[in-house]
Formats: sequence, C-alpha cells, structure tokens
Amino acid sequence: MLLDLERVSKSFKGLRAVQSVTATVVEGEILGLIGPNGAGKTTLFNLITGFHRPDSGRIAFKGRDITRMGVDQRCKHGIARTFQLVRPFPDLTVLQNVAVGRVYGRQPARTMSQAEAEARETLEFVGLSHRAAEYAKHLTLVDRKRLELARALATRPTLLLLDELLAGLNPSEVLVATELIRRIRDSGMTVIMVEHLVKAVFDISDRVVVLSAGEKIAEGPPDAVASDPHVIDAYLGTADNA
Repeated sequence: MLLDLERVSKSFKGLRAVQSVTATVVEGEILGLIGPNGAGKTTLFNLITGFHRPDSGRIAFKGRDITRMGVDQRCKHGIARTFQLVRPFPDLTVLQNVAVGRVYGRQPARTMSQAEAEARETLEFVGLSHRAAEYAKHLTLVDRKRLELARALATRPTLLLLDELLAGLNPSEVLVATELIRRIRDSGMTVIMVEHLVKAVFDISDRVVVLSAGEKIAEGPPDAVASDPHVIDAYLGTADNA
C-alpha cells in the first residue's frame, strides 16, 4: 500500500472532526473521498499532508511512519496537494509560480534555469503554457485552478491530493479537468480527490471512501458505494446532492 491510515482521529476544541478512520490508498489508483459538508474530508487531507497532526492513530507512507512529520518533509517524500481556495503568488508570473514548486518537493531543481525549464513542461501538461508570462492575479478561475495544479505537480509527487479541483467549473470544463486527472494517474501518480460533484467522482475513481460526521461509513468500488443504504441516507439521498 502507498498510504495507510490506522484509526486516525482529530478534534478541535472538543469537536471530533475525524473519528478513528482507517483506510488505505493503493499505488496507481484514483481514490474518491466524498461526504456532506462537515464530514471531515478537508481535515483528513490536512492530516495526510501534515497541516494537522492526529490526536491518535498512525499514518504511514510507503511503509514509513509519517505521523509526526512536517508538511515540508512530507512534500520532499512525495506528497502534494491543491487547495479548494486557490492562492497563487499574485504578483509573480504563471511560470514563476510553478518554478517555485520545482525548488521544493522531491528531486528539487538545482538551478533556477532548470526550475523554469521544467516548469514550462508542467505548464504544457496542464494546458497553461500560453499564459506563462502573465501575472497570476490576472488569471480566470479555471486557469487559477490549473496553476494550482501545476504548482503541486511541480513538486513531483507520488501522491497527489486534489481538494475540490472541479468546483466552480462548467460541464465542459469539468470534462477537460477529469481527463487531465486521468492523465496524471496514467503518468504514474496516485490521486486522492475530494469533490462534491458525485457523478464526476464515481465516473473517474477506482474506489470511493465516504465520510459522515468524521467517520468512514463506506468504502469500495463506485457502483457498490452508490447503492449502499448508509451512503444514500447520509449523503446521496439529501436534497442538496440529488
């Protein structure tokens, strides 16, 4: 297994955000993570990437215990993420934003010229090379999301966590983005994605994990999860996700 979570829990001021979650991520898969608002999805992302440390439980990556490892160390070991609220460096160009990512993470670039050359390759991959010289603050939402993705990819992760990458996109943009996620997986990365667009998650994921009130209530192939009565009651059957 690439990633192992063993009975991981996290509370904030007495409120249990994640409760004894055990899950695995298999190398080379796309794992969808869904659940209603407040289910603990982003908290679980923060625990995996090191922004929070669990109150209890264990996290292992490639067989190494990373439970107490910091964000920068996890990045160097190959874990990267995007954020739901994209936050590029607004007064740097698109190329410079991605070049920053190449200075960190696994196998960092040794020179700025190398970082920029490899950043251009990453921008080409995500379809943003034509805006390389523009300042990030001038990008549309779609292109800011592409830039956020490119910065994460520039750290050369083996595990990429995508937090609401599809949010705010129109249907045609969603199709383009999901195809890009498949290409990322096909390039050798493993992907965990949090999304409220359930159909997109089920279409693209190899497996799906469902959280509700901080607990894992289902895990398995998309078809099995979609027909699980607990999932329907907790999430799929609610009016705002119909």
